[in-house]
Amino acid sequence: SWSQRFRFLLVRTRSKQQRKGPVQLDLFTPHSFGYEFKVIVTNKTLGAAATVDYHSGRGSQENTFGELKSHCQMDYIPVRTRAGNETYLLASLFAFNLMRELQMQASPPQRSTNPKRAARWVFERVDTIRCIWLQRAGRLTTPAGKLTLTFCAGKQLKERILQLVQALAA
Repeated sequence: SWSQRFRFLLVRTRSKQQRKGPVQLDLFTPHSFGYEFKVIVTNKTLGAAATVDYHSGRGSQENTFGELKSHCQMDYIPVRTRAGNETYLLASLFAFNLMRELQMQASPPQRSTNPKRAARWVFERVDTIRCIWLQRAGRLTTPAGKLTLTFCAGKQLKERILQLVQALAA
Protein backbone atom coordinates (compact mmCIF):
# COMPACT_ATOMS: atom_id res chain seq x y z
CA SER A 1 0.00 0.00 0.00
CA TRP A 2 3.05 2.31 0.11
CA SER A 3 3.78 4.40 -2.95
CA GLN A 4 7.54 4.07 -2.44
CA ARG A 5 9.72 1.02 -2.02
CA PHE A 6 11.71 0.57 1.18
CA ARG A 7 14.19 -2.03 2.24
CA PHE A 8 13.75 -3.92 5.51
CA LEU A 9 16.91 -5.06 7.28
CA LEU A 10 16.40 -7.72 9.92
CA VAL A 11 19.31 -8.00 12.33
CA ARG A 12 19.73 -10.84 14.79
CA THR A 13 22.52 -10.55 17.38
CA ARG A 14 23.54 -13.25 19.82
CA SER A 15 23.80 -11.83 23.34
CA LYS A 16 23.97 -12.91 26.95
CA GLN A 17 20.63 -13.10 28.70
CA GLN A 18 20.26 -11.62 32.14
CA ARG A 19 19.64 -14.27 34.73
CA LYS A 20 16.49 -13.54 36.68
CA GLY A 21 15.59 -15.19 39.91
CA PRO A 22 17.45 -15.81 43.14
CA VAL A 23 21.23 -15.70 42.98
CA GLN A 24 22.94 -18.63 44.65
CA LEU A 25 26.50 -18.59 45.80
CA ASP A 26 27.80 -21.11 43.31
CA LEU A 27 31.36 -21.23 42.08
CA PHE A 28 30.24 -21.52 38.50
CA THR A 29 27.23 -19.86 36.90
CA PRO A 30 26.69 -20.82 33.26
CA HIS A 31 25.73 -18.06 30.88
CA SER A 32 22.62 -18.48 28.85
CA PHE A 33 22.63 -16.93 25.43
CA GLY A 34 19.71 -15.64 23.45
CA TYR A 35 19.10 -13.33 20.55
CA GLU A 36 18.24 -9.65 20.21
CA PHE A 37 16.34 -8.58 17.13
CA LYS A 38 16.26 -5.24 15.34
CA VAL A 39 14.38 -4.20 12.19
CA ILE A 40 15.51 -1.19 10.18
CA VAL A 41 13.32 0.27 7.44
CA THR A 42 15.46 2.33 5.08
CA ASN A 43 15.75 3.79 1.63
CA LYS A 44 19.57 3.80 1.78
CA THR A 45 21.32 1.87 -0.95
CA LEU A 46 24.41 1.02 1.11
CA GLY A 47 25.27 -2.53 2.05
CA ALA A 48 23.56 -4.10 5.05
CA ALA A 49 26.53 -3.69 7.44
CA ALA A 50 27.08 -0.03 6.45
CA THR A 51 23.38 0.73 6.86
CA VAL A 52 23.31 -0.87 10.32
CA ASP A 53 26.41 1.16 11.30
CA TYR A 54 24.77 4.33 10.00
CA HIS A 55 21.61 3.61 11.98
CA SER A 56 23.64 2.86 15.11
CA GLY A 57 25.44 6.19 14.74
CA ARG A 58 22.24 8.10 15.32
CA GLY A 59 22.93 7.75 19.06
CA SER A 60 25.24 10.76 19.06
CA GLN A 61 22.50 12.85 17.45
CA GLU A 62 20.03 11.66 20.07
CA ASN A 63 22.52 12.64 22.78
CA THR A 64 22.70 16.14 21.31
CA PHE A 65 18.90 16.45 21.40
CA GLY A 66 18.84 15.12 24.96
CA GLU A 67 21.46 17.65 26.02
CA LEU A 68 19.52 20.46 24.36
CA LYS A 69 16.37 19.43 26.20
CA SER A 70 17.90 18.89 29.62
CA HIS A 71 20.66 21.51 29.83
CA CYS A 72 19.54 24.22 27.39
CA GLN A 73 15.87 24.09 28.45
CA MET A 74 14.56 23.28 24.98
CA ASP A 75 11.70 21.36 26.60
CA TYR A 76 10.49 24.51 28.39
CA ILE A 77 7.78 26.88 27.16
CA PRO A 78 8.49 30.22 28.86
CA VAL A 79 5.68 32.44 27.55
CA ARG A 80 2.26 32.21 25.91
CA THR A 81 3.18 33.87 22.63
CA ARG A 82 4.75 32.24 19.61
CA ALA A 83 7.26 35.05 19.04
CA GLY A 84 8.48 34.84 22.64
CA ASN A 85 8.89 31.08 22.46
CA GLU A 86 10.71 31.30 19.12
CA THR A 87 13.07 33.91 20.57
CA TYR A 88 13.73 31.69 23.59
CA LEU A 89 14.36 28.69 21.33
CA LEU A 90 16.78 30.61 19.12
CA ALA A 91 18.66 32.01 22.12
CA SER A 92 19.06 28.46 23.50
CA LEU A 93 20.30 27.16 20.15
CA PHE A 94 22.73 30.05 19.72
CA ALA A 95 24.16 29.47 23.21
CA PHE A 96 24.54 25.73 22.55
CA ASN A 97 26.16 26.27 19.14
CA LEU A 98 28.46 28.94 20.57
CA MET A 99 29.70 26.51 23.23
CA ARG A 100 30.30 23.84 20.58
CA GLU A 101 32.03 26.26 18.23
CA LEU A 102 34.26 27.50 21.05
CA GLN A 103 35.37 23.95 21.78
CA MET A 104 35.93 23.22 18.07
CA GLN A 105 38.10 26.34 17.67
CA ALA A 106 40.17 25.49 20.76
CA SER A 107 41.18 21.94 19.85
CA PRO A 108 41.74 19.84 16.73
CA PRO A 109 39.37 16.97 15.93
CA GLN A 110 39.98 13.90 18.07
CA ARG A 111 38.34 11.44 15.67
CA SER A 112 38.26 10.85 11.97
CA THR A 113 35.12 10.21 10.01
CA ASN A 114 33.63 6.78 10.57
CA PRO A 115 30.62 4.79 9.38
CA LYS A 116 28.62 5.66 12.50
CA ARG A 117 28.90 9.38 11.71
CA ALA A 118 29.91 10.38 15.25
CA ALA A 119 31.12 13.94 15.80
CA ARG A 120 34.80 14.47 15.07
CA TRP A 121 35.27 16.34 18.36
CA VAL A 122 34.70 14.99 21.85
CA PHE A 123 32.61 17.77 23.35
CA GLU A 124 32.26 18.65 26.99
CA ARG A 125 28.65 18.71 28.11
CA VAL A 126 26.90 22.04 28.56
CA ASP A 127 26.30 21.45 32.28
CA THR A 128 30.02 20.67 32.76
CA ILE A 129 31.00 23.92 31.06
CA ARG A 130 28.45 25.84 33.07
CA CYS A 131 29.59 24.38 36.42
CA ILE A 132 33.34 24.45 35.83
CA TRP A 133 33.83 27.58 33.73
CA LEU A 134 30.94 29.94 34.27
CA GLN A 135 29.58 29.42 37.77
CA ARG A 136 32.71 30.62 39.53
CA ALA A 137 32.98 33.27 42.18
CA GLY A 138 35.09 36.05 40.76
CA ARG A 139 36.00 39.64 41.33
CA LEU A 140 36.79 42.49 38.98
CA THR A 141 40.05 44.04 40.11
CA THR A 142 42.29 46.74 38.69
CA PRO A 143 45.92 45.76 39.26
CA ALA A 144 48.20 48.34 37.61
CA GLY A 145 45.13 50.24 36.41
CA LYS A 146 43.97 47.45 34.06
CA LEU A 147 40.55 45.88 34.63
CA THR A 148 41.03 42.15 35.31
CA LEU A 149 38.68 39.30 36.19
CA THR A 150 40.18 37.42 39.11
CA PHE A 151 38.91 34.08 40.35
CA CYS A 152 40.26 31.01 42.05
CA ALA A 153 41.12 28.37 39.49
CA GLY A 154 43.24 25.28 39.51
CA LYS A 155 46.13 24.74 37.14
CA GLN A 156 44.09 22.66 34.65
CA LEU A 157 41.27 25.19 34.44
CA LYS A 158 43.72 28.04 34.00
CA GLU A 159 45.45 26.20 31.12
CA ARG A 160 42.08 25.41 29.51
CA ILE A 161 40.88 29.02 29.70
CA LEU A 162 44.18 30.33 28.32
CA GLN A 163 43.97 27.77 25.50
CA LEU A 164 40.46 28.99 24.64
CA VAL A 165 41.50 32.66 24.73
CA GLN A 166 44.52 31.98 22.48
CA ALA A 167 42.39 29.99 20.02
CA LEU A 168 39.85 32.82 19.82
CA ALA A 169 42.59 35.42 19.37
CA ALA A 170 43.98 33.44 16.43
